[in-house]
Amino acid sequence: MPSAPNAATASPPDVDRSASRGPADGADHATDRAVPAVARLIRTEIPGPLSRELAGRRSAAVAKGVASVLPIFAASAGDGVLTDVDGNTLIDLGSGIAVTSVGAAPEVIEAIREQAGAFLHTCFMIAPYEGYVRVCEELNALTPGDHDKRTVLFNSGSEAVENAVKVARHATGRPAIVAFDHAYHGRTNLTMALTAKAMPYKSGFGPFAPEIYRVPMSYPYRDPAGLTGPQAAARAIDQIEKQIGADSLAAVLIEPIQGEGGFIVPAPGFLPAIAAWCRANGVVLIADEVQTGFCRTGDWFAAEHENVVPDLVTTAKGIANGMPLAALTGRAELMDAVHPGGLGGTFGGNPVSCAAAIATIELMRSQDLAGTARRIGEAALPRLHSLAERTGVIGDVRGRGAMLAIELVRPGTNEPDPQLTAAVAAACHAAGVLVLTAGTYKNVIRLLPPLVIPPEVLDEGLSVLEATLERLVTEGS
Repeated sequence: MPSAPNAATASPPDVDRSASRGPADGADHATDRAVPAVARLIRTEIPGPLSRELAGRRSAAVAKGVASVLPIFAASAGDGVLTDVDGNTLIDLGSGIAVTSVGAAPEVIEAIREQAGAFLHTCFMIAPYEGYVRVCEELNALTPGDHDKRTVLFNSGSEAVENAVKVARHATGRPAIVAFDHAYHGRTNLTMALTAKAMPYKSGFGPFAPEIYRVPMSYPYRDPAGLTGPQAAARAIDQIEKQIGADSLAAVLIEPIQGEGGFIVPAPGFLPAIAAWCRANGVVLIADEVQTGFCRTGDWFAAEHENVVPDLVTTAKGIANGMPLAALTGRAELMDAVHPGGLGGTFGGNPVSCAAAIATIELMRSQDLAGTARRIGEAALPRLHSLAERTGVIGDVRGRGAMLAIELVRPGTNEPDPQLTAAVAAACHAAGVLVLTAGTYKNVIRLLPPLVIPPEVLDEGLSVLEATLERLVTEGS
């Protein structure tokens, strides 16, 4: 068997082309980190020979059910730039699906190294440690609302959502859970039931967990003309009351901005109206902030944008900048209603992951990365709106902060164009820019840049996206 290519011995990318440079001294003063001299440089075809070699080994060793967006194999990454094993450098507008928000932060790396040198694992349910407690303290303070809270740590967003459902059912004594059209909540059996999209997430994996009900989401671009947020909420509430009944409903589970469904931002007033109905009927409101949390949308949590205070909040992804960690935070009376031993898991709140989370949260606070996310949105949204006007194939531009999307449609209609979407993503990848797709109709390009991406690198990535879409539209016309 051939040996794996070694990132340390891979040829460094050429530096004779300064695609994106920072200030004259080579530093980004907002983050005090070096800006890459070359943000994007393609030295080989995509994928290159070493990536193709690894792809052959992958096909013989890894189950086909695990798909990958890029055909390359990563060697290193940081501050919005990903280098593959062939020395190609690509601009990263995906952040591992909103995970590596603070990039290759030395502070996080050092925290991981220090904790790994002390101990790797005891299992918090056996011998607890301070790092777990400190992460819980941080989340109790940071999540919306000033009420008394408790937190428990897990490994993944799916696990956090499952336990939110457990807590809501146990605390209320009710069985039913409401989720929304276009929702994504995970890949476990229960969270597949909560997820709306069949392919690829649910197809062939049933039967699913019972007592899960789905109601319409506020989707301003595709809702009937003029439907306001409160009107969309009334539509959902009417369906809940007729088909389920509040007395049987434990919780309403919602993403404040839907992720895999297409970065759908509900109309203003929708979330507050749903929250008010839940409060009036003793129904637990669960905010799934797995993708939207930790400064991604310009606030620490997306629910804050309309001053919505959920009863339970699930988090993961950006919480530990790439280390596996997730959490459920909620009202103390709900969380403490569960008997001792009812929550937990062998690896939940691993000490190394907790150390990474503490360092990540400190960086987000000290560097005001929520403010940085807002500035990313302010820089990108006007360009995306202009691109929509120029091309005529973007039905909607939406998002908040550093969670942005364009929905591609056939000219003159709102008919989804998944073929163009796939072509744009593939062409961007070949040109050295990683973008992700999403959406129930597979027609959304989503942008999730690291919050520490240098402005020059973001600018170049957007320029490639603009040029790519314009070229493909011209070629297809």
